[in-house]
Amino acid sequence: MVINAILTFIAVFVSLIVHEVAHGYIALKFGDDTAERHGRLSFNPIKHIDYFGTIILPLLLFFSKMGFVFGWAKPVPIDYDKLKQKKIGIILTSMAGVLANICLAIIFALLLKIILFLPRFSTDGWLAMFCFQMIFINSALAVFNLLPIPPLDGARIFFGWAKNRWARKYMSLENYGLSAVVILMFILPAVLLAFDVKFNPLVSLVKFVTTWLMRLIIQGI
Repeated sequence: MVINAILTFIAVFVSLIVHEVAHGYIALKFGDDTAERHGRLSFNPIKHIDYFGTIILPLLLFFSKMGFVFGWAKPVPIDYDKLKQKKIGIILTSMAGVLANICLAIIFALLLKIILFLPRFSTDGWLAMFCFQMIFINSALAVFNLLPIPPLDGARIFFGWAKNRWARKYMSLENYGLSAVVILMFILPAVLLAFDVKFNPLVSLVKFVTTWLMRLIIQGI
C-alpha cells in the first residue's frame, strides 16, 4: 500500500510537470516567451507545485479509492495575444499538454512490454507497477483535461479561439471552473450517496473513456 501510494504520487507529479512544460514549450514555438521568462520551461518540480491540485487532491483521491487519480499543477503563464497564427496557435498550445500525456502513456506501455520480457521482472514488481501507473494516470489526465470546462484544455481547444460573444463569456468563467469540477465530481456525489443516491456521471464518463484509451494504447503496443 505504501509503495503503491509513493509510485502513484511520483507518477502524478511527473505527468503534471510534463503536461505544463509542454504547454509552455509549444507557446514558445508560436512566439510567446512568457513561460520561458517565468522559468516555467524547467522540470524543477518546485516551480510547478500547486499545493492543493498537485499534492492534497491526488492523495485524497488515492486514499478515498475513487477509482482514479488526477490533479493539476500551477498553470503555465501564456499570453495568447502573442501567439503567431493565433487560431492554430491557441489550439496547438492547448492540445500540447494532452498530447504530452498520451505520449508518456505510450512510452511507458512500450517500457512495460519490454521489461516483462526480461528475466526477474513480473507484473507485481515495483517497476511494472510504476509503468502501469504512468499509463493509467496519463490516460486519465488526457481525458480529464479534454473536458470542455474552463480552465481545462478542452474548453480552450474547442472555444478559446472563437470570437463569438458567448464563447468569450464562457471562457471568462475559468476562475470558477475547477471548483465546479470538484463539486460535480466529488462533493455532490458524496452528498447524494449519504441519501443512498448513486449519481456521478462525470466520473463515470472519465473512467469509461480512460479505460478505452488505455486499452487502445496497450493493445496497440
